[in-house]
This record gives sequence, structure tokens and C-alpha cells, in this order.
Amino acid sequence: MVDSRCGILCGECGYRERMGCAGCTQIQKPFWGGSCPVKLCCEEKRHTHCGQCEGFPCERLKQFAYDGAQGDGGKRIEQCRYWKETNA
Repeated sequence: MVDSRCGILCGECGYRERMGCAGCTQIQKPFWGGSCPVKLCCEEKRHTHCGQCEGFPCERLKQFAYDGAQGDGGKRIEQCRYWKETNA
């Protein structure tokens, strides 16, 4: 099930239960407040996740995936690629 725009597996996220987060496909604003540029971009293009975009993987997603503090070494990009290949 796709529950994030960027490929994060929300079921594995520690914030899901602590913050009551249902995943960005189900919420209007991120639990931390403000906005997420990846979520906004995806929604503006009417995509369920980034893997559906012609520009995938874009620089914005790469920056997010490889961020020193909150990145995951590209795992979310691979997840979006998997969703794309399986038409999720």
C-alpha cells in the first residue's frame, strides 16, 4: 500500500504511532507543521507517489533521500521505483 509520496515506508516510521500520522497520502499537512515540498509537488502533478512522475527521480527527491540528517541513502527512491514497476 502506498502511504507516502516520496517512498518512505510509513509502517516502519517511529513517528507514525507517536504523532498519530496516517501517512502523507492521507493527511493535509505533515505532523511537524508547515509543508513538505515533495508532497506538494506530487499532489500538484496529481501523482500518488514520485515514481509516477516523468522526472523521477528528480533533484528534490534525491536531496531529500540523501539528506545527511533525515535521508535514508536512497531507499525511498527504490521504493518509488518498485511502486512504479508494480503500478501501485
